[in-house]
Amino acid sequence: MAAKQSKKVINMNEDDLVYNGFADVYDEFMDNVPYGEWSDFIAGLLGRYGIHDGLVLDLGCGTGNMTSLLFDAGYDMIGVDNSEEMLSIAMDKCEDSGRNILYLLQDMREFELYGTVRAVVSVCDSMNYITEENELVKVFSLVNNYLDPGGIFIFDMNTIYKYRELMGNNTIAENREDASFIWENCFDEDELINEYALTVFVREKDDLFRKYEEFHYQRAYEIDFVKDALKRAGLEFVGVYDAYTGQPVREDSERVYFVARECTKHF
Repeated sequence: MAAKQSKKVINMNEDDLVYNGFADVYDEFMDNVPYGEWSDFIAGLLGRYGIHDGLVLDLGCGTGNMTSLLFDAGYDMIGVDNSEEMLSIAMDKCEDSGRNILYLLQDMREFELYGTVRAVVSVCDSMNYITEENELVKVFSLVNNYLDPGGIFIFDMNTIYKYRELMGNNTIAENREDASFIWENCFDEDELINEYALTVFVREKDDLFRKYEEFHYQRAYEIDFVKDALKRAGLEFVGVYDAYTGQPVREDSERVYFVARECTKHF
């Protein structure tokens, strides 16, 4: 395999989180993610709180998979992400499908909207990329600021159990016809930080493979801390659920969904 090398080091504490080489093959390698089930679950939660339509923000939208599904479910969607490459793919999907979705190139720690929205959603562990406690509170505060009175915030997070028992210090590799990746994990038990060392090989038009190396960092949070951070941001904690069942969180839950509500504005 011939390779050209391009390296980008990514750290949420220092630089904006972006996907470069991985963006072009992200959907290919994420084809095992049950986006349809997740979309149904989120739409069901929104409906439970009376939000069946209206403007919804997808924070950390990536290539727009969830954004598109929620649009199809009847919501007017805005997608925010700080990867230009990922948003380019998301906008191409809009052009191909005819969906009318507004995508904004912004850092979730500093995002700005023109007005408020009925709900904010964030999936695929986007919130785990916020590795500083004060910045997590800041994101929650921005969400609170841009929610309608009584608006709903739904987001998921990978759990400490998942990083410690399933991902930490393990290597995942996959080979496809036009791309392959090696994904090495290292979990720091003291800092609760998981480092992803991601090496991607992507076939180009000349049949050579370009090599990309990216380093990503995610933090695991105790559920009680997240609940407290929501409160500090002015949001009302509503509930937390096992992501795959919608049932109460278990000790071996790998991913959880949080639901919070705006409670500081008046109708």
